[in-house]
Amino acid sequence: MEEIWNGLVRALRLIFTFDPEVMQIAWLSIRVAISSTLIASLICVPVGSLIHFNNFRGKRILISIIQTFYSVPTVTVGLFVFILFSNKGPLGGLDIMFTPMVMVIGQVILISPILTGLTITGLSGVDKTIIDTARSMGASNWQTAVAIIKEARFAVMAAVILAFGRAISEVGLAIMVGGNIRGFTRVLTTAISLETSKGDIELSLALGIILIFIALVVNFAMNRIQQRQ
Repeated sequence: MEEIWNGLVRALRLIFTFDPEVMQIAWLSIRVAISSTLIASLICVPVGSLIHFNNFRGKRILISIIQTFYSVPTVTVGLFVFILFSNKGPLGGLDIMFTPMVMVIGQVILISPILTGLTITGLSGVDKTIIDTARSMGASNWQTAVAIIKEARFAVMAAVILAFGRAISEVGLAIMVGGNIRGFTRVLTTAISLETSKGDIELSLALGIILIFIALVVNFAMNRIQQRQ
């Protein structure tokens, strides 16, 4: 109990004194998570919509595969990205290994199934009377699709929030492709892992509290946007 209290006190001290190293780690965590979530959203929401609005052979199988990847281990994605961008990999010539950029790419791959699958689920949950009403008023297929997407916007926003939470909290991928380099690719989760292995439980707790605080603030902001809409 004393360690938890000391961790809380230390976290507050690090936050309110704007400790340079902690601020740099926290900012990188936010930047990588938000960047990967935005990129994945721009790709996966349209893809999920295309899958939902089109009927084709193997659609159910494809959706089942997407849903299976909801819980894919981060280290598995990290291994795939590592092989892809390592010096001997097919994209090794880009020379982005152990950089924030490859961490963003890895997180985009990690959260894409969640965003795609939950977009499909959100669109599927729209009341069919809305579709019938739109068509009875002479709406085209495109206009009907837009109406359905607007109706499902809260479910899609929830998918984005969940994807952000998955991105900012992962650790295995960040260590494997980022390298946990101090001042360059070290994020809150990798810093927590490092400090725990060193036996500095108080600092680990402090960083963990800061991570929870950041996730809470971002999710609160997204929920406020959702409520205004």
